[in-house]
Amino acid sequence: MKILKVFDNVELILVDLEVNMGKETRSAPTLCARYDGKIIPLNSAHDGRPILMNEANALEEN
Repeated sequence: MKILKVFDNVELILVDLEVNMGKETRSAPTLCARYDGKIIPLNSAHDGRPILMNEANALEEN
């Protein structure tokens, strides 16, 4: 492995993320990155598995 770039405009945050699972709604503390005004989850709120930082997964901040 090698580091290609270090991002200096990213902030790690912990959010209480709510997800709908069928008829059930659940929430869990979720590690996220705040990047270019977007909140991007870094692990799944369903089961906590790590996921790659992907802007396609970005959420709107309320």
